[in-house]
Parts: sequence; structure tokens; C-alpha cells
Amino acid sequence: MNKIVPVPAGTVAAQPGAGTHLPAGHPPVKVGKIGVLIVNLGTPDGTDYWSMRRYLKEFLSDRRVIEVNRVLWWFILNVIILSIRPQAKGKDYATIWNNERNEGPLRTITRSQAEQLTARIGPLDDRLVVDWAMRYGNPSVASRIEALQQQGCDRLLLVPLYPQYAAATSATVADAAFDALKKMRWQPVLRVAAPWPDEPAYIEALANSITTELAGLDWEPELVIASFHGIPKEYFDKGDPYHCYCYKTARLVRERLGWPEGKLKVTFQSRFGKAEWLQPYTDKTIEALAQSGVKKIAVITPGFVADCLETLEEIAGENAEIFHHAGGEKFHFIPCLNDSEGGMNTLEAVVKRELRGWAEIG
Repeated sequence: MNKIVPVPAGTVAAQPGAGTHLPAGHPPVKVGKIGVLIVNLGTPDGTDYWSMRRYLKEFLSDRRVIEVNRVLWWFILNVIILSIRPQAKGKDYATIWNNERNEGPLRTITRSQAEQLTARIGPLDDRLVVDWAMRYGNPSVASRIEALQQQGCDRLLLVPLYPQYAAATSATVADAAFDALKKMRWQPVLRVAAPWPDEPAYIEALANSITTELAGLDWEPELVIASFHGIPKEYFDKGDPYHCYCYKTARLVRERLGWPEGKLKVTFQSRFGKAEWLQPYTDKTIEALAQSGVKKIAVITPGFVADCLETLEEIAGENAEIFHHAGGEKFHFIPCLNDSEGGMNTLEAVVKRELRGWAEIG
């Protein structure tokens, strides 16, 4: 008969009903923790050609991101795009690079979000372990899931950092998690957080951000553009709900601000290739507004929870230039929620909502 001996502190199960002893000679087992993994899109490791090439190849090889004939796309990607695009995108990233940490701002901000989330919810339940990852690039989803499991997390909440669900964003985060789990002998139970296009804390944070930013200007915009990342129209035609989620968020923010229709205009940015994407396009709209006599606008990007290339370089840089060249006079970019109080209130609300039944933390 095996002798039962205590397991060292910190290695026994913490959930109700779990055993607190193991047979003699049994190796220590860490269990009973609950992991929370927040995941953003990704960032290259550097702005040089090879760092950019690795990042772009991983991103553009994702079948949810590019839904075209695989043989044709392999040729286009490897022979054409990856021969040219890394240099151009590297220059773009260099304009926003966090030189102090030698990393992209998305990595800096996502790390801070994880640290602040730990400070907010960690004291509420000592089983909670918060971590962060990038869908493309480093740290990878697989590496952080493994790290959480090794810390004793037998339950895992995966939080794709996209308020509005799309197959090319939220779903591909889940793909990466499932791919990692397929290779694990002992895998944690997985939950995937639902999107939050109408989360009250999120709508409140966006409205407050707009109000605060506009109050700091010595001029008033004639309208505010809510620019969301675009997707090919074909994806929408196949049933992707992203378009509807974007419009719902914008409507709720406009109603919270008490603005009339037309004061907050939805557009879509960052199109790629020759196919039609969701319209109206942000750059074309901004140009047309300036040409029609609109002199003052502000732009917010509600679909991004952290500033990145698409917000700092594309909107605050490129689109501001388009507006001014077309006759506009005043352009103001409203930063993402990032790790601000409103941004963290949003993430905290989402995580607490999704942890119900696992950890009752409010």
C-alpha cells in the first residue's frame, strides 16, 4: 500500500474537491491555477528586412487572413510580396518604433495591459495568473500557453484583443490556441472570451476618450470619423459579422455622446490587394471630405485596443497628410484606449465577465 505524503506548498490543487496529497514518490504537480492570456495581433522583432520578412510571412500565410487559392498565393507571397514589402514596412515601423525598449509599441502596450490587469484582478483570487502573447511574432500563443500550464494553470481564459469579432482576427487567435493544445499531453480547459462591441465599460471609455481629447483642442471638428480595420467584402458576403459589430459600436458611442447622425462617421482602413473591401474607405473618405470643403476633423480607431502601425503611422501620419493635401486644415488623431484607466476598465470588465463560474471576482 502506497504511503501518502504531503505535496510541497504551491504544487497541490486549489479547486474545490481536488486532492491535497499524492502517493509517495509521485513527482510534484502544479495544478489549480487559472490562466488569463490576452492576445493581440503581433509585431515584428525588428525593423530590418529579415525580421519584417518573418513576421509578414507568418501573418500573410494565415488562411483566415488570405482566403485565396493556396498555390497561387504561395507564389504571390514568396516571389513578389516578401521580396519587396519587408523593406517598405520596415521603414514604416521605424517611424513608430519604441527605441528605448527596441520593440514595436503594440508589444510595449500589451505588456503593460497584462501587468495592470494582474494588479487589478490578481489580489481578488490568488489562483489567477495573467499573461500576454502575440498571434504573429513573439511571444507566441503556444509558448505562453505552455508557460501557463507549467505554472499550474489547468483552466485557461483566452482573450483575443479585438472588440469586434472577425474570422481573420478573433478566430485565428483561437486557431493558434487549439494548434498548441493539440500538441500537449496535459492541456488546460479552454475558454475563449466573447467579443465586446457593446460592453458598457468599453462604450463609456470610448465616449470619455473622445470628450477628453476634443476638450483639449482650441478648435471643434466638423465631424469625427470612427475608422475600423477593413476586411475583404467577400468575407462579409460569406457571413462574417464584423461589419455589423463595427456599426453597433459606433452607434452606441454616438448615442452615449448625444450626437446626431452624421456627427460620427464609420469608415474602414488598411485594405490590401486589388479586391473590394468594406466601404467607405477611410483614406478616400478623408480626401473627399477635404475636397468638399470640410476643414476640421478628428479620427478615432475603436477597433484597436492598442496603438500600432495602423493607427500611428497610417491614420495619424498618412491620412493626416492626405487630409491636408486635399485642402483640410485641422486633423486630430484620438489615441487608442491603450493602458489608460478607461482601457483597463474595459479589459477588467471583459475578463471578470468571462471568468464567471471559475472565479467569482465581481
